[in-house]
Amino acid sequence: MKSLPCRPHDLLFVRLPDRFDTGGAWPGWLDAAWLMQAPLVVRREAAPGSLLPVGARGLTRSQRCKGYVQRDAVARCVTPEMLARLHLRAVRSDECQSVLPPLRALAAMAPRLKDLGLAWGPTGGAGFYLASGLPVLHADSDLDLLVRAPETLPAWIIDRLLRLQDQQACRVDIQVDTGLGGFALNEYARGGRLLLKTAHGPVLVADPWRMTDAQREAA
Repeated sequence: MKSLPCRPHDLLFVRLPDRFDTGGAWPGWLDAAWLMQAPLVVRREAAPGSLLPVGARGLTRSQRCKGYVQRDAVARCVTPEMLARLHLRAVRSDECQSVLPPLRALAAMAPRLKDLGLAWGPTGGAGFYLASGLPVLHADSDLDLLVRAPETLPAWIIDRLLRLQDQQACRVDIQVDTGLGGFALNEYARGGRLLLKTAHGPVLVADPWRMTDAQREAA
């Protein structure tokens, strides 16, 4: 795993759960048995050396814990794009039937997102559930999606994504990752400056694909 470039939203299954370092005691809901089945989520933060910034999550929204893990403690990395491919195969074979609105929305959107030629995948609770099978999704859960876009997205793609997310059975939150950072699609669509989340902190930018030297320093 040392050479694997883990990115924000990737899910890491660890073989050495005791190497998850929070800088203090673990919360009561978290233990080694949970971390043997529940992946850690890579956070957007600059970390020194072989440390990876990660977060643990439990079964409820209030159960979140930030920390770090050494790369050599990671057994497997699951990316949002990998989950998208697995889900698309399930959709094609009619194995993806669910009463949960986030999974129904994902099944409806997946073929259309593939047709747009984008690198994308589910994150948040849906991604965590698809990767682990743990029951973290509920009827009122949102669907979080990540779109990788190292180059400026054309207006027609933005429009198509906005219409797709507005036509679903649950709230859909699309985050766009430019490589420099990540931003919310809805915020970009409103126009004006927006918040770009970078590894060194959030920065207000006019164009999330073009950061000035001053903005880089501020981040």
